[in-house]
Amino acid sequence: MTHTDIHTVAVEEWLKTVPLAPGSRAKIRNIMSTLFNHAMRYEWTEKNPIRLVRQSAKRLSTPDVLTAEEIGKLLAKLEGVYYVMTFLAAVTGLRVSELLALRWEDIHFDSAEIQLTRAIWCQHVGPLKTAASQKPVPMDAGLAALLLDWRRKCLYNQDTDYVFASAEKQGKQPLWPSSAMAKHIRPAAKRAGIVKHVRWHVFRHSFATLLKGNGEDVKTVQESLRHADSKVTLDTYTQGLMPVKREAQRKVIEMIGPMWTHASPTISASA
Repeated sequence: MTHTDIHTVAVEEWLKTVPLAPGSRAKIRNIMSTLFNHAMRYEWTEKNPIRLVRQSAKRLSTPDVLTAEEIGKLLAKLEGVYYVMTFLAAVTGLRVSELLALRWEDIHFDSAEIQLTRAIWCQHVGPLKTAASQKPVPMDAGLAALLLDWRRKCLYNQDTDYVFASAEKQGKQPLWPSSAMAKHIRPAAKRAGIVKHVRWHVFRHSFATLLKGNGEDVKTVQESLRHADSKVTLDTYTQGLMPVKREAQRKVIEMIGPMWTHASPTISASA
């Protein structure tokens, strides 16, 4: 493909498939437009097809939020890899691009932390969204036990293997997020009687809402979500303690607890 093969409508359609917030997609559009403007300046091309690409930076709608009871009911209808990835998303607030990029070497059972070093979009590995995104994520004992059990049972469990590797791709790529959602998680939500529109970012919003509902302080919520906020000086000099964030995560797991037994769920390595 060359620059002459890039067309306005095609770029618009492609941007719709990028699993990022509207603001992030708008930034991609702006960067592409800047590149074409420079190309026009040096007379490498005669037009900028990105100039007419429509991409609003505003969020189209407020995502639904699942209650702890609804998350528990959803988990009760899932099994195998889809159970594990949904549970992990619900109790950590990981972005789906971070969730699917996890390799076993990122799961530190000794320190009860998950280290994030990369993100993945459309099966392309890249850097994390912000510097704040690189902060380690705490692991409650129950979450660590679940992940350890999954590592023992899954087909791809070497350090460099993806935690949620696709058997269809011989483990060389993680599962495709839209397929996992459409074919497994949404149908499970329907069977559980959940009428809300479930998508990956719903788990992140739900995690934040449950943390706030537990009365966690703003700093703990911010750091649990790994949000960057350069406006407040306090955010620059004050660090939320890992034990505090781990305790906050434990409370969310306890809220889901009635619908989730601490016994290992049925996990199939064939997923």
